[in-house]
Amino acid sequence: MKTLNIKKASISALIIWLIGVSAFIGSYLIPLMDNLDEQANWFLTLALIPAILIGVHFYYRKSNRTNWLSLGGFMFFITILLDAIVTVPLFIIPAGGSHLSFFGDPGFWILGIEYMLVVGLANFLFGKNELAKN
Repeated sequence: MKTLNIKKASISALIIWLIGVSAFIGSYLIPLMDNLDEQANWFLTLALIPAILIGVHFYYRKSNRTNWLSLGGFMFFITILLDAIVTVPLFIIPAGGSHLSFFGDPGFWILGIEYMLVVGLANFLFGKNELAKN
């Protein structure tokens, strides 16, 4: 196992966050459900899967396998920071929410579990095995 590349993991997390925020905001433009907030959450849940696969694929370009828990945990931490600094002040607070309502929502933490599981799957799919080189 190779140690975590902080720069590549941060860029990967930023890619995932950008795709996720774009899917969440963009879902309001295509009303398919009566409850647009619920629709946005579903769009985000589904968009995270390919977004994480893209982000982890970027991380593993020219890199060896990294522990998926370390990678996923760090990338989710970066996502939490971006949400706290950008998402909540720009999108949640103007809509009447707060940091507490955003981070206290169980749905946020369920997305965190999804995030970690998909990073684990992507690690299996894209991680280069160091043993194969020997």
